[in-house]
Amino acid sequence: MSSWPPNPDFPQQQSSTQTQPTGKEWFLLEKTLLASIEEQRRARRWSIFFKSIWFVLLLIFFSVLAKSCGTEESIGASSSPHLAVVDITGEIGEGKSANSDDIVRALESAFKATQSKAVVLNINSPGGSPVESDEIWQEMRRLKTTYPDKKLYAVIGDMGASGAYYIASAADEIYVNPSSLVGSIGVIMPNYGVEELAKKFGVQDRTMTAGAHKAILSMTKPLDPFEKAHVQSVLDNVHQHFIAAVKTGRGSRLKIDDNTFSGLFWSGEQAIDLGLADKLGYVGSLKRELKLKDTVDYSVEHSSIDKLMGRLGTTMGQGLGASLKLSFADLSSQSHAEMQ
Repeated sequence: MSSWPPNPDFPQQQSSTQTQPTGKEWFLLEKTLLASIEEQRRARRWSIFFKSIWFVLLLIFFSVLAKSCGTEESIGASSSPHLAVVDITGEIGEGKSANSDDIVRALESAFKATQSKAVVLNINSPGGSPVESDEIWQEMRRLKTTYPDKKLYAVIGDMGASGAYYIASAADEIYVNPSSLVGSIGVIMPNYGVEELAKKFGVQDRTMTAGAHKAILSMTKPLDPFEKAHVQSVLDNVHQHFIAAVKTGRGSRLKIDDNTFSGLFWSGEQAIDLGLADKLGYVGSLKRELKLKDTVDYSVEHSSIDKLMGRLGTTMGQGLGASLKLSFADLSSQSHAEMQ
């Protein structure tokens, strides 16, 4: 009986009837083995890819968890004596980067931290919501009373106007740059009338209301005298809240004239002369003045998680791209082999 493959230890004479694999059979066998090996390689690559994704996800999860556990208070407790900084940048309002919830939370952490020796609001803002500004102003007053040994400063950079100045007025002292824009103590409600323009283009206002003044300040109707007077009274009332806050915060330092609460703004240098600000300086000079070596930023950051998720997306995209590239390369080589 013949056997295949032959045993090298027992060479035997092959008979003419003995069947051996032909060249085509060898090619098919080799192709089958190579296909199996390539399939195993692809499966291993995908396994490594998905394990890597899970590893990155777990890493991000634990990083975020660790960050959430490590509060600003613990940072302040473990660091050296420092000046606590809270940023107010951009428009003030709900959903904005400068919003009352985040700023108040940052201020509370800054005041609570045992190693923070003073707190400074680093302001660069044109203002925004009067409600959000007032909430921050009230919390500043409360924290100053709760922590009487810690002074609260405001440093105005490019701009500290309208609601941003509302907030700054609650600080013990306000520092400005000579070229800062300061003030704008007023309230505004923009509105436009396009009645004649609508007529010119044949536009009809078909607005329906339940309530005589529900369509107050409609852009396509003449301004009603009663509605105008009503809106003006609302603005005047909010303006008085603003004025009262500034007077309370600045006290006798404020030099009041006909233009103080008119909505005008001034340079930092002029603001000092008018009692709207106290000194020239910035965060670095304030730190030196207080003889503190370090600053710690207590501002609430939202972008860190977004950056992490962005990095995750990039990593996943790169990994997926690489895997797809390998897969397409495998398919291409397999197709090429089949065509042979």
